This record gives sequence, structure tokens and C-alpha cells, in this order.
Amino acid sequence: MTTSSTQSHLAASPKIVVLGASGPTGRHIVAQAVARGYDITVLVRSPEKTADLKGAKIVVGDARDEQALRQVIKGRDAVISALGTPASPFRDVTLLSVATRALANAMKAERVSRLITITGIGAGDSRGHGGFLFDHLIYPLLLRKVYADKNRQEAIIHGSDVDWTIVRPSILNNKQEHKPVRALTDISDVHGGTISRKDVATFLLDQVTSSTWLKKTPFITW
Repeated sequence: MTTSSTQSHLAASPKIVVLGASGPTGRHIVAQAVARGYDITVLVRSPEKTADLKGAKIVVGDARDEQALRQVIKGRDAVISALGTPASPFRDVTLLSVATRALANAMKAERVSRLITITGIGAGDSRGHGGFLFDHLIYPLLLRKVYADKNRQEAIIHGSDVDWTIVRPSILNNKQEHKPVRALTDISDVHGGTISRKDVATFLLDQVTSSTWLKKTPFITW
């Protein structure tokens, strides 16, 4: 099993599975991982969305399917989950929690232990720290059900025996420049913020070969 004590041997060319690779943040993760020389496999439901995921091995499957997950993570060193779901003001959301439960079971069965996952500001004890517009309008009107599922997702990860890091970025943007990233666990004085998907991807990939944020939930922002 890959654990924090064996992170150093992964530095040469880690074998990583990326979930949510066809999403806007996932595409940055794949591109940067390939540029680093990592061995990347992605699991996607829609292969037509993967034409620009150059350098990654594409496997077609559903992230909620435990057997599909077992096949794709077998022999891998780590999993990065960038799964997301659109705003859902009225309908319940279950994708994130169902997929995460299947993933935790698959990782245990295949003895793959390193998991880096994105949730977001507003999940868990970070609720109320997204800034006035997010906390009072966007969250309650558009994202309440999405974040209920993010909370279930985080609870499943906390209850698993994987070596997890849960990353909660501030409001995402699509800017291309790199800026210094602040990673915090004490967010008592945080109210809002923004960060690029590009810098989020860099932070996530850095965790593959680091134990700095092992079993922690850093909030990241510019």
C-alpha cells in the first residue's frame, strides 16, 4: 500500500488516476501532470470530451462504479479527484458522495492509499467564509444541495482509512498567471478570496509526493 512513509520513491514518475479530468480544473491537472512526466490515467464517462487530454491514458467508465474504479486504480500510486457537479437549486445531488464511497472501497480493495480531493470553500467547517455574495446569495440559492453532497463526501473520506488530503479552494477563476498560493487551516479571519484553477491544479499535484497536508483540509487562495 502506498503510504506517507513511501512518498519519496514516487518523485520520479508517479502513477496517478485523475477523476473529473474532463472538467475545467481536471484539464489543468492532466496537462500539468503530463508536463511533469507523470504516468496519468483518467476515467471518463464521455470520451468525446477527452480529445485535448494529451498524454493521458483514457479509460471509459463511471466514477460511481466500484468495479470500474478498481480496474483503473489497480497498480496506481495515487488518486486525484476533481469531480464536480453543476449548480442544482431544486434537485438533490448525490454524485460526489456516491462516487467517493465507491472510490474509498475500491482503494481499500486495491491497496492504493493516497487520495487528494477537491471540495470547496463552504464545505464542512469552512461554511460562512466565502464572502458576502457567496455566503448569502450563491450558496443558499444555487449551491445548497451541491454542498450538502460535498459535506457527505468529506465525511466519507474522513471515515475511510486512506491517506487523504481534502483541498478547499476559494472561488475559482480561469486566469492563466501563477500567483503565490496561501494554504490555511485556520480560516477564522477569512471571508472570501479567489484562486485560479491552474494554481489549484499545481497545489493538488504537489501533494502527490508530499505529506505536508496529510489528513488535513487546507483552504487555498491567492
